[in-house]
Amino acid sequence: MMEERRKLPVGVQSFVKLRTSGFVYVDKTRYIYYLTHNSSQYFLSRPRRFGKSLFLSTLKAYWEGKRELFEGLAIAEMEKGNEGAFEPYPVFYFDFNGQNYQSETALEDVLDRMLMRWEDEYGCKAQGSLSDRFQTLLMAAKEKTGKGCVVLVDEYDKPLLEILENNSLEEHNKAVFKGFFGTLKSYDEYLRFVFITGVTKFSKVSIFSDLNQLNDISLDVAYDAVCGMTYEEIHGCFQPELSCLAENNRLSEKACQERLAKMYDGYHFCPQGKGVYNPFSLLNALQKRQFGAYWFSTGTPTFLVKRVREIGMNANRFTDRTIHADIYDLTDYRYENPDPVPLLYQTGYLTIWDYDERRQRYTLGFPNEEVKYGFLKSLLPDYTPAATPGRGTDIFALDDCLEDGDTEGVREILTALFASIPYTTDDAPFEHYFQSVLYIVFTLLGQYVQCEVHSSRGRADCILETERFVYIFEFKVDVSAEAAIAQIEEKGYALPYGADPRKLYKIGVSFDSKERSLAQWMVG
Repeated sequence: MMEERRKLPVGVQSFVKLRTSGFVYVDKTRYIYYLTHNSSQYFLSRPRRFGKSLFLSTLKAYWEGKRELFEGLAIAEMEKGNEGAFEPYPVFYFDFNGQNYQSETALEDVLDRMLMRWEDEYGCKAQGSLSDRFQTLLMAAKEKTGKGCVVLVDEYDKPLLEILENNSLEEHNKAVFKGFFGTLKSYDEYLRFVFITGVTKFSKVSIFSDLNQLNDISLDVAYDAVCGMTYEEIHGCFQPELSCLAENNRLSEKACQERLAKMYDGYHFCPQGKGVYNPFSLLNALQKRQFGAYWFSTGTPTFLVKRVREIGMNANRFTDRTIHADIYDLTDYRYENPDPVPLLYQTGYLTIWDYDERRQRYTLGFPNEEVKYGFLKSLLPDYTPAATPGRGTDIFALDDCLEDGDTEGVREILTALFASIPYTTDDAPFEHYFQSVLYIVFTLLGQYVQCEVHSSRGRADCILETERFVYIFEFKVDVSAEAAIAQIEEKGYALPYGADPRKLYKIGVSFDSKERSLAQWMVG
């Protein structure tokens, strides 16, 4: 007999469907109460697949007066005694997901279809420009219902992110937004509530320049967990699934929780806020009962990978606490800005690690192992094209050699990887590629073997441990491999392994910056 499992809302973006079809729901409705009883116009930025659409759908149900869907939830208790709670209002829900914006009129066509549906509902004729028609709708809706309108915009930036490398089309779509959503500023008297979501906050988009009352809550500690899931929410809602995940992976429940945290936790959207888990990956792991890179596999950041390499950014900066940003970097994005850090943060590949209040400076890094390994895996072929599965020079082949004690095989693979480094310009020195490739390769190996990568003086560049072998690497540029071996001996890097029964390899490697190649290899 097949085991009966609870329904987990993997990919469910409709609050109505979630509540009427028996899905497990993590109650976020207290945020609905706070939002609707305070300011009236908001913007929220969060990474893709982080629950923005579901939250907006919950707002839609609230403003449509679907009281029955909120029974037993936090907001039902909070609204007790409020006679005006759950009254229906006219709602205009703009959903920019699931559309193709590659043609010049695509955005206008999407808006036209949305307006036509509402024009039928409120008895309006489709006359004038898109902004004129929207204005007419707002007036007609208020006249018909006697209430201000609710405008909800889901993923407003989809028509911009999809065409990032098409400057003319991006400017065109920005102009469309300026004319259309500028209506919200001119017709504030017809509005009751506005909530806009997106991944990024694009500079010079009129949604933000025209709507000066728009409250950006993206870094607000009061809304740090409005999307995503906290430790407390996970344990309060998914205990049966957590137990099954642990059992299926032969882990204790404590070890299972630790692995979940390493894989999917670590997102911080304000310095003082709680860490939150990626909800898409977490729900997939609980449903499939196995750990995987679920969020990362749904979209490869090819544009960002290309930008990181083009600007010569050392890959080890992603984990060495040297990536900094100020408040403007985190909340504003300009395509013409060559710095990829703002977009890396807003899209979820970086998160807040720390905040220096005196200098008003954020420190950023990878949120968790899913993102770290996924992003570096995407980055590696851009730095060294030979690192392709099936060619015998990828991470898996390197791991096999290390497990077998095949130092000659390790040498051949590293030689091939560095031989494939692309020549670009004199502005991209070999040292940059040398450092980045080594960091990426050995960090990725850390998924399979115990690996420590160091760059400070007094410690070996890299130490790898397998079940049967210990490898101590020292890398040099334009200095002999003999000198590298001598440093291992002089610094006593091998001393901690004196009583270790595993075979120890001391490996000195020399790279030639002029020839851009692995020049010498010595095993001691």
